[in-house]
Amino acid sequence: MARAGLSDVRIDDDGLRFTAVDDVLCNVGFDGRRIWSFWSLRDSVADDGDDAGAAARRVAWPERLTMHLVGVTRLTLTLGDGDVVVDEEVRFGDEDRRLTVVGRDGALLGIDMYGRLVKTFETKDEAELTPLLDALETVLDLLHDQGLAAFPAYGTLLGAVREGTFLGHDNDADVGYVSEHTHPIDVIGESHRVQRAMERQGYATSRHSGAAFKIDVPDADGSVRGLDVFGGFFSEGHLALLGEIWAPYEREWIFPLGTVTLDGRVLPAPADPERLLVETYGPGWRVPDPAFRYEKDPAVQRRFDEWFRGTRLHRAAWDHRYGLARLLPPYQPPHDISRVLHEREDPDAWVLDVGCGRGRDGRWLAKQGRACVGLDYSGVAMQFVAAKAAANDWPLELRTMNLLELRHVLAWGAKLAARSGPRTVLARHVIDSTSPYGVDNFWRLVSMVLRPGERVHLEFLTEEIVDDDGRPPLVVPLLVEDVVADVERRGGRVTGRTDLVGQPIDYGYGEELSQGKQWRSCRLEVEWQ
Repeated sequence: MARAGLSDVRIDDDGLRFTAVDDVLCNVGFDGRRIWSFWSLRDSVADDGDDAGAAARRVAWPERLTMHLVGVTRLTLTLGDGDVVVDEEVRFGDEDRRLTVVGRDGALLGIDMYGRLVKTFETKDEAELTPLLDALETVLDLLHDQGLAAFPAYGTLLGAVREGTFLGHDNDADVGYVSEHTHPIDVIGESHRVQRAMERQGYATSRHSGAAFKIDVPDADGSVRGLDVFGGFFSEGHLALLGEIWAPYEREWIFPLGTVTLDGRVLPAPADPERLLVETYGPGWRVPDPAFRYEKDPAVQRRFDEWFRGTRLHRAAWDHRYGLARLLPPYQPPHDISRVLHEREDPDAWVLDVGCGRGRDGRWLAKQGRACVGLDYSGVAMQFVAAKAAANDWPLELRTMNLLELRHVLAWGAKLAARSGPRTVLARHVIDSTSPYGVDNFWRLVSMVLRPGERVHLEFLTEEIVDDDGRPPLVVPLLVEDVVADVERRGGRVTGRTDLVGQPIDYGYGEELSQGKQWRSCRLEVEWQ
């Protein structure tokens, strides 16, 4: 029997198949806990099976969930109106154990609206949310001290207004403010000033864009949640608020700030919070939607990219790739280039690994007794190895650095230049995975860190033999002659070259997932002069 336009549901290891007439919200639960939500038409594709009807649809399991689909669970499929369509025991694979969707630390996980596996608020009690609430109040006060009228934004504002608490399917807190500045450059400068003020208070931060950054907030279980701070301003009669709001707006809809209550705490809010929620989530914001997805206006996205996001080339894609890599076994063998480096370099030389990814090479080098500093654009993948390095006192430091931000490059260059001892640089798939500006900054960093006679061990893609199955071109083939000429122009001298054929490329998943793909790459040994 069809229920609200959904019927004939079939479940297997690949996903769900069903007949859908209407686009309805579907919540998938395992053993009584919601794990994933989707819309029956928006998020599915036509089922082209031989026995499929005209209304047959299929939706694949989220990529990051698939590694957890082993065992038995009581699977429920509940529609947005509460109607239960499926409630049955389901087996994935051959094992009899109960299926669990948990992190390595045992924390319960769920799929968020970006397809990531995260710790949602659904599994947290009031006491566990206290550190985040405390940090939210502290950050709002600090922003006020910086002269900014800040307020909970996005999902945090929605939860406060609609439910008086955090949204169960959310996993972080958001803060916004509307600057008195009206030019993007001034807004960017102000955002950086505020970020530095937060760091002086002892908070670790990382930048999303020119006008938005994240503050790391320790959770009650010792893990870290993000508190995002989004800058905004008025321009051309519109409210511009990172990340995606660009709408005709009146100043009195924001100022003077009113109040809203979140888990019993009275916090500042826009003068008309409901109007801001309409601009954020649409007129249906009062109806819960765990599968909500921003429908981005290309013109607005292009405007914000040009104003604020020039330093984020492919950042979301790299975070996605490395987010998947976190689900793989934590310890993988080093890449061959790190073994070559270890054999070639003075035993006392420490290594700067630019583009360190998961930290697999740095971990191996450190276990050989060689000190290593690993820097990467994305901090998503390195966290596990960084924690292990700290716990085991390995000579390994893993940190984030953005080659597209000159201040990052100059700060790290100065810091590492002052470090004692001989050194060498490892750069595997760096110059072929950033912009020309990023390449300039890579060599600027090298010129600051290395001394005459010290070496860079460089590896880059030279030819792609098969297509990439639709993946974004995160790594782009380069001509060896062009790279050599560029090296020499910048003051380096190529002292060794190895052409590699049939090498699998690591897109962040781990090389074992790219077996069978054939690539050509080149390894250069460059002596700095």
